[in-house]
Amino acid sequence: MNNPTKSLVIAGLSGGSGKSVVSVGLTGALCGNGHRVITYKKGPDYIDAGWLTTGSGSPCYNLDPYLMKPEAISRSFYSHLEGYDYALIEGNRGLYDGVNPEGGFSTAELAISLDIPVLLVVNCTKTTRTVAAMVLGCLELDKRLSIAGVILNRIATARHESIIRQAVERYTGVPVLGIVPKMKKDIFPMRHLGVTPHQEYDGTQNAMDELATLARDNFDLDAIDRLMKPLTPAAYDSAIINKPASSSVKIGIIRDQAFQFYYEENLEALRNGGAELVTINAINATQLPDDLDALYIGGGFPETSAAALAENNSFRQSVRQNAAKGLPIYAECGGLIYLGRSIVIDNQEYPLTDVFPITFGISEKPQAHGYSTFIVDKENPFYPIGLEIKGHEFRYSTITNWEGKSEDLTLEIKRGTGFQDKRDGLCKNNVLALYTHVLAPGTPAWSKGLIAAAEKYRHSKTN
Repeated sequence: MNNPTKSLVIAGLSGGSGKSVVSVGLTGALCGNGHRVITYKKGPDYIDAGWLTTGSGSPCYNLDPYLMKPEAISRSFYSHLEGYDYALIEGNRGLYDGVNPEGGFSTAELAISLDIPVLLVVNCTKTTRTVAAMVLGCLELDKRLSIAGVILNRIATARHESIIRQAVERYTGVPVLGIVPKMKKDIFPMRHLGVTPHQEYDGTQNAMDELATLARDNFDLDAIDRLMKPLTPAAYDSAIINKPASSSVKIGIIRDQAFQFYYEENLEALRNGGAELVTINAINATQLPDDLDALYIGGGFPETSAAALAENNSFRQSVRQNAAKGLPIYAECGGLIYLGRSIVIDNQEYPLTDVFPITFGISEKPQAHGYSTFIVDKENPFYPIGLEIKGHEFRYSTITNWEGKSEDLTLEIKRGTGFQDKRDGLCKNNVLALYTHVLAPGTPAWSKGLIAAAEKYRHSKTN
């Protein structure tokens, strides 16, 4: 490649530090200047990834050191870079926050493993010189990490900025490369998971324009460009770039306002395995396409679209009928809810597909949150018995009524919550529904199992 892609990690001192504002704003500003930008999100996150996709106009990929082995991270990162001028990785939580006191699987570890410099975002609310101490602490904690610049967030006045800028640069030697002024309203709409998904927000384009303008007006884009690391051609050559196989099966993807949570890598793994993907809207479509060989229902917020989903009775019946006929269906979290009998919200019950006899409710507090690990210990359409898989959970839904037994669930939860009694995975005919989300590069068996089930079903229809 004649012009290597330049890369940067955008990290913060904590969740809510302003990483997403800076990441999306910088992406929009660079794209607005005529550059091509590819984005990545560290950790198990669909919502930030969705905003980054909107800002760049290209898919955002997830890099998760807990769910993926180092070689899978490197392969995913480098194999998607061709043709892009910049590669921006948005971190998660605080820079050194991991799953243990050593910071295992943190944003810092990811930046070190890929050898990419960090742009650190600091929330400066009600503080001045102490910001320098925080930046200095981050510099000293792990000398392997390159913190190349700082963005000061929530700056109240010019004097506020001046004091912090001078203190940071004097005591740390790290340049301040921009600010985010304190604003009267959040540009990003907020909800219980943090940022509201862009699919549910009417002002998405206005927010993108505001963030790009904010970055152009307040960031030193030339200096940020200079601190980025050019990636060498050897790094590209070492990445294995998969070419999609010829299409052998057709897999439906329910993707709409209610079901939004899909890792781009998962869809890519299905395409590379020979699947043709068909996008389906559960709110507007009258029925599933007749020629599907399998169906994948991801997560999302079916509770916010419960009335619309319930109104579409013909589509709900179509899903139930196809499940009864043996169509392979893999459903995660929100998809699991949709396969239930109903969901109760504010004392109003909304009917769902009734594949499984479950009534769901919604709690004000998370019912499961974080990484999970399960072992497959019963027969199911997609996974071999004995396989151990890492995933993650984040749900507010509750099981208020279920006509089943936890011992009949197909997955044993080693870490996490699962569906009930440390188990997950409801199975019926060729349907598997679970609360756990899986990332394909960390679990190659996922796409292989779904494609194999689809091929088996297609074969059964022709015999």
